[in-house]
Order: sequence, then structure tokens, then C-alpha cells
Amino acid sequence: MNRILIQNAMIVPMTEESWINKGYIVIEGKRIAEVKEGDYTGDFKRFSLVIDASGKLVMPGLINTHGHAAMTLLRSYADDLPLMEWLQTRCWPIEDRMTADDIYWGTQLAVLEMLKTGTTCFTDMYFQMDGVARVAEQSGIRAVLSRGMIGFEPKGPIAMQESRQFIRDWHGKADGRITTMLGPHAPYTCPPDYIQSVVRLSEELDIPIQIHLSETAYEVQQCKEQTGMSPIALMESLGVFSRPTLAAHCVHVSEEDIDILAKYDVRVAHNPNSNLKLGSGIAPVPSMLKKGVTVGLGTDGAASNNNLDMFEEMRYAAMIHKGVDMDPLAVPAFKALEMATKDGARALFLEDTLGTLQPGALADLILLDYQKPYYYPRHNPLAHLVYAGQSGDVTDVIIDGQIVMENRTVKTLDEERIYQEVKRVCERLFA
Repeated sequence: MNRILIQNAMIVPMTEESWINKGYIVIEGKRIAEVKEGDYTGDFKRFSLVIDASGKLVMPGLINTHGHAAMTLLRSYADDLPLMEWLQTRCWPIEDRMTADDIYWGTQLAVLEMLKTGTTCFTDMYFQMDGVARVAEQSGIRAVLSRGMIGFEPKGPIAMQESRQFIRDWHGKADGRITTMLGPHAPYTCPPDYIQSVVRLSEELDIPIQIHLSETAYEVQQCKEQTGMSPIALMESLGVFSRPTLAAHCVHVSEEDIDILAKYDVRVAHNPNSNLKLGSGIAPVPSMLKKGVTVGLGTDGAASNNNLDMFEEMRYAAMIHKGVDMDPLAVPAFKALEMATKDGARALFLEDTLGTLQPGALADLILLDYQKPYYYPRHNPLAHLVYAGQSGDVTDVIIDGQIVMENRTVKTLDEERIYQEVKRVCERLFA
């Protein structure tokens, strides 16, 4: 069994609003065995690796609860446009030209970026998902994957069939690091009868659902004109929320909508940077939190962000709601950290195993260089991480008890080759 000792570290376990100024972590196999304050005094010979984390902070790996990984290929291609124009005139035409090879390399670029910025688990909704799963398997990252589903003919039946096969092929693979969901895109791309078919498939396969909901005011208005209901109420009426559901965005939601989300324990992926950049608005997250809705953080795709930096998402989530609500307590620093770690795990239905550093938890954690000017004085390391921390401070990444990045070098991916292949792919796509 692989055994790792991390010692002399500042530790943020995320089990409660506190930290350990100096302590150690014992990893046995893929799980954490001990997290304690002070010096380790046991037998050092039993460890295959001892990491001296002097000057470093250790925390749970960050969890990205919404994204489209291969959209890294569209980064900076379609900026400063409203959502529907951005989708219909810029993104979808290029995506129609993407091959499995394109998506494979776009996902490699995304996973490289996520690992180097401290993300240890991500969810993805896209197409040609076998390549995405292969990247997750090869890179060592943890992934919750969905074959994106557009419900109209002729793509709808194909997406349904491919989703079923993808789940059979990949759910639980990579030693459990890969799990799956069903991914109907949105109410405006999936008719009601198609959504109901997705619900039946979810029941059959015992797999959760993730879907974009109420991202723009136009989407909500259109849905009300066509059905007399908001997208949230429509999904309730179609039985979606009878299944475990992750709803991305939820920007334009009423109090009644939030009550529905709370009633069915629908988890929400909050994407503050993407929503701001597309001019979609700001989700009423404080209202959701007050009603007990689980909210995780996501970057969305790099075409609408334009990075996959979860430290930025934490900061935005903590800051924008204070300004909008004129309440400095709207989303405190510790809640932003929870949204990026253990609430993110809950949003992806992985709450039993991820998001904290405690005995029994999976060993997904990151080490940060804590010897930076903006981490002094050390009144509150939790606040430092949210209001001052930088993703470039991440030095090492451990996932499932395996070292995936060491001293800023990702050991499982060929960084230079990824850049070369992405250049090749984009020269063809955008010719």
C-alpha cells in the first residue's frame, strides 16, 4: 500500500471553521488515515514518501461543479457577446466541426489548467465523451462526466443512445475516479417529452441528472410564454427533480423557484465569472443558502470565462453578493471555501468521500506556497485563501493518494505536447 506523510504544514481541513497552524497528514492508499496537530512521532520507515510541507498550506482539492472542458479550444474566440448570439453564431458552428481528436486535446488542455490551479475534481457536459473519459483516466483527475444531450431530431435519439452506452462503459472506471450523470442541455434545447425520457433513463440506470436552468432572463421569459411556467417549475412538472439533480446557473429564479429547489434538494452550480462575462446576471445565492439549497462553484467553459481558475470563482462568489445585497455577510469567506470544496462534493453527489481532510476521506488535496507577502500577517488563513490567494500558489496536487503534480509540474500529462496539439487542432478548426 502506498503511504505518504505530509508534515510541518498549515492545514485547513474544512471540517469546521478553523485551521491547524502546524500539523501532519497520513495518507494510506487512496484515503486519509490521520490529520493531527503537532509533529509526527511514529515510524517514518513505513512511508513510501515523506513530504516536508514547511512554508506550505494544505487544503482539500477544489471541485469544479460545472463546465465544458474542450471549450478551451474556443477561448478568446467569441468574447463580449450575449449568451444566445454567442452560442448560435460562434460556438455551435465551430462545435459542429469538432472531431473526437479535437475534443481529446481540448480536454487535455483543460485538465492541465485545472490541475495547475488546484482543481482535483470536475464535471463535464459535452460530446465525444469517450475521449474526455480517457483524459481523466490518464491524467489522474477525478471527473463526473455527462454526454451533453440536445433533444431535437435527429440528434436527440443519438444522444440518448450514446449517453446510455457511455454510462455503461465508464461509470466507476479509473478505480472509481470517473462517475457519470445524464446531461440534457436545457429546456430550450430539450422538449418536454425528451426530458421525460431522460428522467426514465435516470431511474433505470440510477444516475443523477445535470442541466442548465434559468441562465438568462430571455430563457425564463420564453419558457413562461411557451409553457406558462418558469424553467424550474417546468422541470418539477416533468419529474426531473424526482431524480438527484444538479442545476447549473439558476441566475433568474424567483423565491418560488428557490422553494422548489429546496423542496427537492436540487443542487446548484454557481458560475459567477461566466454569468458576469456573458451579461446574464447574478444568481441570488444568499437567498438559496438561507433556504438550505446546496450551492457549489463552477467555472463553466473557458469560452465564457476565460479560465478554469477556481480561486477566482471563490473570490467572485464571496465579493459580488456583498455588493449586490449591500451586505458584507452575504457570502463569508468560509462559505466560499465550502462552496469550492465540500459543498461542491455534495453538488456532485460525492459528499460521502470528498471535500474535507479527515480520516476516511479520499486523499484529494492540494499544497500551496504560503510564503507570499499577501499571506501576512496571518490573522485568518481562511480569509487569505479567498480574498488574497492565487491559483499559481498551488505547488503540489494529490488525487486518490497519488501525486499528480509535484513542484508545479504535472506528472501525468505532457504539457509541451498539449500546446503543440492544440495549435494544430485550432489551425484546422478556425481556418
